[in-house]
Amino acid sequence: MMASSKWEMGIILVTQMGVGILGNSFLLCFYNFTLLTGCKVRPTDLILNQLVLANSLVLFSRGIPHIMATFGSRNFLSEAGCKFLFYFQRVARGICLSMTSLLSAFQAMRLCPHFSSWLGLRTRSSKFIGSCVFLSWILHLLVNISIILYITSPTHNESYSIKVNYGYCSSLDVARNVRFVCPAIFFTMDFICLSLMVWASGSMVVFLLRHKQRVQHIHSNSHSPRACAEARAASTILVLASSFCSLYSLSALLSIWMSLFAIPGQWLVDASVFLSLCFPTVSPFVLICSDTRVTRKTGLSSWR
Repeated sequence: MMASSKWEMGIILVTQMGVGILGNSFLLCFYNFTLLTGCKVRPTDLILNQLVLANSLVLFSRGIPHIMATFGSRNFLSEAGCKFLFYFQRVARGICLSMTSLLSAFQAMRLCPHFSSWLGLRTRSSKFIGSCVFLSWILHLLVNISIILYITSPTHNESYSIKVNYGYCSSLDVARNVRFVCPAIFFTMDFICLSLMVWASGSMVVFLLRHKQRVQHIHSNSHSPRACAEARAASTILVLASSFCSLYSLSALLSIWMSLFAIPGQWLVDASVFLSLCFPTVSPFVLICSDTRVTRKTGLSSWR
C-alpha cells in the first residue's frame, strides 16, 4: 500500500512537472527571442523572462530530486550537492515572489495617475527595470546563504538530529537561535513583497471596477483600445498575484509546521513539494493565454 501511494505521488509529480516545463520552456524561448531581436518588446518582458526562468529553476531543483526519491533513488547527492540544490531552490522561489511583486507594482503604477505622472518615465525605462531585477537576484543570492547551515545529505554522521528527511537530502534540527532567526529573515522579506503585491492588486481591482463602469456608459466601438489593453494586462497580473498569494500561504503554513512544530510524515513533505510546484506549473499558461503576441501566432485567439 505504501509503495502504491509513492508511485501515485510520483506519477502526479511527473505529470505536473512535465506540463510546467513545457509551458515555461516555450515562454523562455519566446521572451528571449523577443528581447534579443527587439521585435514588439514590452516594458514587462524582462520581468516576465526572469519569472519564467525562476519557475524553471524551481521545477528542476525541487521536482526532479523529489521524483527520483519517490521512485526509490536514495543518497544520490553529496552533502555539498544538497546544500547547493536547496540554496538554489530558495533563491528561485524568492525570485518568483520578487518578480510577481515587481510585475504587480509596475502595472499598478502605470494605471494609477498619481504614480504614472512622476514614475511613468522611470518604470518604462529598461534600465530601471533591469536594475530592479539585478538587485532582486543579488539580494536573494546573499540572504539565502544561511540555508547551508541546516541542510545536509541523509548520510550525515555528525551529532545533529534530523528534522525533515526529504529522501535525497535532510534538514537538521539546529540550534534554537538559528531555527528562529533564519525563518524570521525570510518571513520579513516575503512579507514586504506580499504587502507590495496586495497593495498593487488592490489598486488594479479599483482600476478594473472603474474601467467596467466607464465602458458601460460608452459604446463598445468608441472606447479606447489602450484602456482595454491595460485592463487585460491588469486582469492577467491580478490572476497571477492572487494565485501566488493563495498557493504561497498554503505552502508557508506547511513549511512553518514542518520547520518549527512537528517532525512531518512523508505525506506532508509530498504535499509541500506539490504546492511549491503549482505556481510554476500554472503561471506560464496564464501568460500564454493573455499575451496577444502569442495567441495570434499560435491561433489560440480563435478559441476565445
